[in-house]
Amino acid sequence: MATLFEAYVTNAGKYSEGQLVGETLKFPTTAQEVEALLKRIGVDGVRYQEIFITSFDGDVLGLYDHLSEYENLDELNHLACLLSELTSSELETLEAVLDSGDHCSSVRDIINLTQNLDCYGFYPGVSDEETLGRIYVDDLEMLDVPDQVKPYFDYEAYGRDACIHENGHFAPGGYVVKESNHFVEVYHGLQDIPKEHKVFSFPKLSIREQMAAYQEIIDGSSLEGYRQMQKKDRGDR
Repeated sequence: MATLFEAYVTNAGKYSEGQLVGETLKFPTTAQEVEALLKRIGVDGVRYQEIFITSFDGDVLGLYDHLSEYENLDELNHLACLLSELTSSELETLEAVLDSGDHCSSVRDIINLTQNLDCYGFYPGVSDEETLGRIYVDDLEMLDVPDQVKPYFDYEAYGRDACIHENGHFAPGGYVVKESNHFVEVYHGLQDIPKEHKVFSFPKLSIREQMAAYQEIIDGSSLEGYRQMQKKDRGDR
């Protein structure tokens, strides 16, 4: 399956200690790839359990502008799997809607958007009001303008009024407008993610690795306790 976007996954605990430890994860991904990556960056579920995303990148224009550093990996993978099922035309429509800012305030919104793209009309390459006006009048015949009047007709003004009236948007790839209000929310949260799209799992540690991890925690706690005792002693003097 082709990569739709990627995220730089960072060990949050190491970061708080002053170390940037992370790796790039490509989506869609698998549970095995996630486990291996988490193990490499030290997120073992014992010593370190939290991650955050330093940056996003990808081929879906504008997508990562709406993603945050604390996104859920299962949710991101579900989104990537849905994106992989879209046609090139549907992807263009999605990019235009993302540019308009409609239904993209969260990953949940974008997941629902991928399944409601039929609510939008997209006109590739239409980048200005005059072109929109000509398409609406000459091609779609949304307004009856006699042929002898067309040389004098103000297509730009008509396109501008149409855009304002229907709350359309000129995106980098073309013109997009919402044509239906039958937008159905099919995704409500993590419980709706199919099992095959879930990928987050801490690495499976051997008994020796588990013992070493717990010993490191104990040693770290003892060292921190000793430091606190030293501070207290100095304060009592």
